[in-house]
Amino acid sequence: MRLGLFVLVFVVLMQFQFNPFFAAIIAAVVSFAISLVFLDRQRKEMSEAVANKLARNPSGSYDDAESDLENEILDSETEADHNDSGSDQNPKT
Repeated sequence: MRLGLFVLVFVVLMQFQFNPFFAAIIAAVVSFAISLVFLDRQRKEMSEAVANKLARNPSGSYDDAESDLENEILDSETEADHNDSGSDQNPKT
């Protein structure tokens, strides 16, 4: 949303024949100020989402359901490979 505000302000300033360099600086400042005032709730929600994603559990590791699922799949594949390798050791039987 902040990028959209920047582009909108920049395009408006360019319509008034501003120097592109100064238009970019003014658009950055204006979009930053507007986002601080009006996008506070979205910023807090994003901050909470990132904090929850990076939060550690009591054991000191990260809780990540996707990584846990991936680890379970890899462990089951390793276990299956280990069980299959025992039957390949004696090809005569």
